[in-house]
Amino acid sequence: MSRSLRTTLSLRREAADDPVRRPERGRIDPAGKARDRPVPRSWGWAAPHSGRAANVEAGISYQGTTQQVCGLFPFAVSSGAATPGVPVGRHMHTAEPIGLDPSEWLREGLVSNTGMWIQGQPGIGKSTIVKRLMTGLVAFGFTGIVPGDVKGEYSALIENLGGRVWRIGRGLHSLNPLDAGPLKQAVAQTSGEERTRLLETVRARRRSLLEALVVIVRRAEVTVTERRLLDVALDLAVAADHTMEPTIPDVVRVLTNPPAELLSITVCQSEQAFRRDSRDLLNTLGLLCAGAIRGIFDRPSSVTADLDTPALSLDISALDDDEDEVVAAAMLSSWAWAAAVIDGSAAIGRRRNVFRVQDELWRALRVAPGLVERSDRVTRLGRHRGEVSAQVTHSLDDLEALPTEADRAKARGMAARNGIMVLGGMADKELDGIRRITPLTAQERGLVRSWAAPPTWVSGSAHPGRGKYLIKSGERMGLPVAMSLVPTELRLYDTDQAWRREPPR
Repeated sequence: MSRSLRTTLSLRREAADDPVRRPERGRIDPAGKARDRPVPRSWGWAAPHSGRAANVEAGISYQGTTQQVCGLFPFAVSSGAATPGVPVGRHMHTAEPIGLDPSEWLREGLVSNTGMWIQGQPGIGKSTIVKRLMTGLVAFGFTGIVPGDVKGEYSALIENLGGRVWRIGRGLHSLNPLDAGPLKQAVAQTSGEERTRLLETVRARRRSLLEALVVIVRRAEVTVTERRLLDVALDLAVAADHTMEPTIPDVVRVLTNPPAELLSITVCQSEQAFRRDSRDLLNTLGLLCAGAIRGIFDRPSSVTADLDTPALSLDISALDDDEDEVVAAAMLSSWAWAAAVIDGSAAIGRRRNVFRVQDELWRALRVAPGLVERSDRVTRLGRHRGEVSAQVTHSLDDLEALPTEADRAKARGMAARNGIMVLGGMADKELDGIRRITPLTAQERGLVRSWAAPPTWVSGSAHPGRGKYLIKSGERMGLPVAMSLVPTELRLYDTDQAWRREPPR
């Protein structure tokens, strides 16, 4: 008999003689079979070098970077991703459920602001994760707002959530850019310094938006003199309108019949000389009333804001095939209206946290120089107003399409200031641009790049990037997430309905 076999038999005999490990023969288990094997009652076997112990304490956990603990592999594990918020999927490596809620992350010190930048190639599900977030945040008590829905892809979800969709276009609803919106109600309910502050907020937004519309139509900046003329003419139009809802035609009428204040700005002695010197400005405003945008922004608003509704959307998809300036004007006016809704509800003591979505962001900013700064003025809210914002785009090349280097630099700053980045599948060129905003490891780059296209030409399989996202914030390792949808979401979030084959008849 070999030594190894004798040792094995000896260990078996010792285990059989041990009262702790002695087989419990003759006993019947629930399945009706006699037990013929030892029943372990302590850790290890009662034999030399068998590791027997009456008690085993839990191991000590240490935290460190992957560079520090890489030598401990395979005993190093990730620190986990116990992130609270709306469930957006499972971690692709650990299968842990991942939640995303910028407001909760802010409260827990994980991020410094509640802005999100969402980027990826078309068709990989950027709007899907935005819609999942909206559904969850509305359930948490947020108000969902989609100002300027260019494709109308959020309308079905908004209505399903019990919200209100306003469709803007010719023959549809109109949106007066100079309307104070819900801020008008807030002004009526306040007094003193608060009322003065609100009036100045309304005035500043109106002026910035009117300047932006002029820039969009002429595709060039306004002069200093024109800015002064717009400022004074707007004040005169507001003074003449006791409802706080002047329209652009009201401003045109003031400029057409200039009082002494306007004549002094242009140093003109007569109305005829004034009209000659200001004809470019008058013709530009005239195009807002009689050109391609006629009937949309030149009359009182038919849009109202119910501050108790769970979600609101301004659907401008009826203008999607129009020229760029029409779409840009609609988007900027919608953004200003949404900002007024948020400010107005807070001013009258009915503040609710808001989730605001700005999709196709750069269609509004690439039309003319200076629109990046002006859009920031009319939409500026931020975390102190209880807002979570999601800015969605296909590519950082959209930034490079802006008219001036100053605009491009400001736009890059807007992207970098967001506390959270959600990245879908994209090519190396796009990842190079992202690296200038947030650090990416080689593994993260490879993962996002692998989602960009199927590895083979074999058809019939799901696209590798559908529903997969890398959530980044600061210097931390990103969270690779795979999202799965329930049947209701598959119906509400579907943006490929135009390509669905009709069932055979």
